[in-house]
Formats: sequence, structure tokens, C-alpha cells
Amino acid sequence: MAPTDRPTHGEEEEDSEEYLQDDDVYAEIDQGDEPMDEDEDVGGLGDEIIWEDNSIRHFAGHEGPVYAVAAHPTAPVAASGGGDDFGYIWDVTDGETIVKLTGHADSVTATAFSSDGEMVSTGGMDGRVRVWRRVGTDDFKTWEFLTELQGPDEVMWLRWHPKGPVLLAGSNDSTVWLWQLPSGNTMQVFAGHTGPVQCGDFTPDGKRIVTACGDNTLIYWDPRSPTPLFKLTGQDARFDLGGITSLAVNPASTVAVVGGANGGVRVVGLSKGEVISALGGHAEEQSVEAIVFVNIVGAVDGSSAPAAPVGAGTVVTGATDGKVCIWDLNTNRLRTTLEHKDAVTSLLVHPTKPHLVISSSADHTLRTWDARAGHLVREHKGHQELINGAALGRNGEIVVSAGDDGACLVFDTE
Repeated sequence: MAPTDRPTHGEEEEDSEEYLQDDDVYAEIDQGDEPMDEDEDVGGLGDEIIWEDNSIRHFAGHEGPVYAVAAHPTAPVAASGGGDDFGYIWDVTDGETIVKLTGHADSVTATAFSSDGEMVSTGGMDGRVRVWRRVGTDDFKTWEFLTELQGPDEVMWLRWHPKGPVLLAGSNDSTVWLWQLPSGNTMQVFAGHTGPVQCGDFTPDGKRIVTACGDNTLIYWDPRSPTPLFKLTGQDARFDLGGITSLAVNPASTVAVVGGANGGVRVVGLSKGEVISALGGHAEEQSVEAIVFVNIVGAVDGSSAPAAPVGAGTVVTGATDGKVCIWDLNTNRLRTTLEHKDAVTSLLVHPTKPHLVISSSADHTLRTWDARAGHLVREHKGHQELINGAALGRNGEIVVSAGDDGACLVFDTE
């Protein structure tokens, strides 16, 4: 979850006919006990509170909340950024600092490793994007500053191209920036939004870009052109989401799913730029904070509902209502609803076991779920305040988390 000064959005009431009915739901599963009172004694020691902690490693280099964390795709290395205006590259095996990433003048709210793991980027509320690269080939203990990229007003997110050294960033000033590394040359500036560009990404095939903003606009881009391929806005009543807060594109790069500040979810076909369906599993006015696609073999079919494009797949959405909803897009039906005790802040999919979903929450926990059966595999505890984000590392063996308590924790995924 981003820092707490996210803009608020105007909302309009959804047409109830766009949503699924109760008899369309496969199952609803409530996981966990009732929330504990904040003053309740955890360990039975009077006023002393003992926090349960099943993490395998701590990183405590930050002073203040940690807003962003990323894990190297293969090496035992993570990067984090926080409200202390610093980033860090650190070792997940011992929690020790490898290098302190300096140069920002405000909170570091985004960080990401390149697809080959040779570079890492940080983005901040100061509008700076800074890039470091690995030195040598023996290990991942030596990094050097490469370049500072100019353009954004305030960095909302960073994404590397899935196949090459190209970096994408969304800005609070309604622009989207594309750079070539290691040169740092600006490849494209996309100017078509009218509000903060709160989410965006490359399509998995790397051929297109999808971005969305707080003024309820979704834009589909060709990276080689500043002119949108198509644009959807809230002027279409079916697409009014009170401001778009999250998005994901399916592995086939044919469908985007977007979530809004008013709790709505829309499925968009990328070939024609049209709204295919509306998914209504989250509570009204509860922001959809995260969306991911999962791979479930043998998903139940048989609905007569209008079908999404072949291969649309299964999508998972998480919102501030604490719900994690799993949808079959080939039937437009809700398979399962899972529960946290507070807002869901991020979702991850295991890279080699894509039926496993990891969610982080403001309830201080992460949870690993089996999306096929909708059951809880493991609960990860150790944070004392809300978790802002998480990332999978070491080919999915670990999950690293970033919390408002100033800590980054490392957990086994299973």
C-alpha cells in the first residue's frame, strides 16, 4: 500500500444489475478468528504484549515506515524503500545491509529489480528515479550507482520490461515515463491521463503498456507511440469505478482487470478496448488495492454467462474490506471468497506453483492460500503494524514484506 496520502476519489453508485447474484457464487470461506482487541494480553503477562513471529529473518535498517520492497528473482537479495528517504539492498539470509541507496530527498515509495536482476531502481515522492547496477559476476554483494532519471513529479510505481532493460514509471502529475537503460535515455512520455497514474504495467508479452489513473481512465499504449491505442473513461457508466486503484493483465495479454476506489471490478478486452463484464464481490466504497492472475487447473465451468476471451483465466482481487475474491473469467463467476481481518494491501502469485497466492494485510499478517481449493496454507506473522507490500524471492521459496513498523521480514512461503 502506498503512503497514506493517496488522493480520495468521487464515487457514484453502481448499477446493481452489473453485479453477480448470490446464486452465482461457488463458495465463501471465512478464515481466522475474530479480531483481537488492541489492549488484549497476548502472552498472559499483564500489560506486556508478546507478538507471535514466525519469520526467518529481519531487516531493520530503516528509520520509519517501509513503503516498498522487491526481491531479486534468483539471488538471496532484497531491496526496500521507506519514509526515511533511503533505499537499501540487503541480504535475505542474514538481514545485513549490502548497500545504502542514497540520493532521494523524500520518501522512497517504489523499488524494483530488472528482469535479469542486474539492476535495481528506486522511485520517490521527490520525483527522482535512481538506478543501481551490479558490479562483477561472482556474487551480488557489490552494486554501484548508475544514473538518475528525470521527468516525473512524484513516482507512484515502477515496472521493468519483462524481457529487457526498459523501465516504466507512473507519476502523480498524470504522466507516464519510459526509459532505456543503461543509457538513461527517455524513450517515451505518455500524456493522456488527467489524474495521478496510480497503476500500470507492461503486458506479459512485452508488446503493450496498460495504465490507469485516479480520474477513472484506462489507457492502452504501444510503447513506440505517444498516441493511445484506446482509452476508457468514466463517461461510460459501466466503467465508473470512482477512480482506478489497481490493475493486472492476464498471461495471454488479451484481458485487463481493473479495480476501483468504490469497490468495483471491471474486465476489459484488450483487442477491442471494450468492457466485457463487471465483478461485484467486494463491499461498496471499499477500494480494490491489488489484482493478480493465477493458474488453476480444472476450474469448474458450465455457466451460461457471456464468456470472456478464451484463455482469460482466473483472477484474484483484494480490497480494503479484507476480502480476497477468486474469479473464473471464462464463466464470470466467483469461485471463492477468502478473508483477512483488515484491508488487503498486496497480492502475489508463486512463480513455480501458480495456484498459490500470497496476500498481505493491514491486520499485520501475510497469508499463503491455495487458490484451487480456497484454503489457507500458512499464516505469516511478525509485523506489529500494517504491511504495505510484499515480494517473492529465490524462485518463490521466500516472501519478503515491508511494514509501517519499520521492519522488513522474510518468511518461508510454505
